Amino acid sequence: MTKTLKSNDDWRTQLSDEQFRITRKHGTEPAWSNPLNQEKRNGTYSCVCCGALLFSSEAKYDSGSGWPSFFKPASEEAISAHADGSLFMRRTEIRCAGCEAHLGHVFKDGPKPTGLRYCMNGTALKFTPEE
Repeated sequence: MTKTLKSNDDWRTQLSDEQFRITRKHGTEPAWSNPLNQEKRNGTYSCVCCGALLFSSEAKYDSGSGWPSFFKPASEEAISAHADGSLFMRRTEIRCAGCEAHLGHVFKDGPKPTGLRYCMNGTALKFTPEE
């Protein structure tokens, strides 16, 4: 995958304040606040920063967590996992492999077939419905 490298100043000109806070500063949106949590149409979810394909609606499910959740990424190459010890917890942070945008976290309490819950910030994603 081709890496997209930009300065924070460049990202600030491209992203809204909220998108920058979440994707570049590892923030989190409030639960139930993003419309993508309720999105039911078929389509794809891409990185709001670099446009890389991250998830498909085929892997989306209602986790009840308040954030868009998926049981697998579009491809293993689309994301990267990183240890996160913030907030006095041990979690696995998920980033876009193309630009290192913070997307959310993955947990081992998801549905079959993977048993994983990719709990993503909707603000970090761009939804494109199928035509």
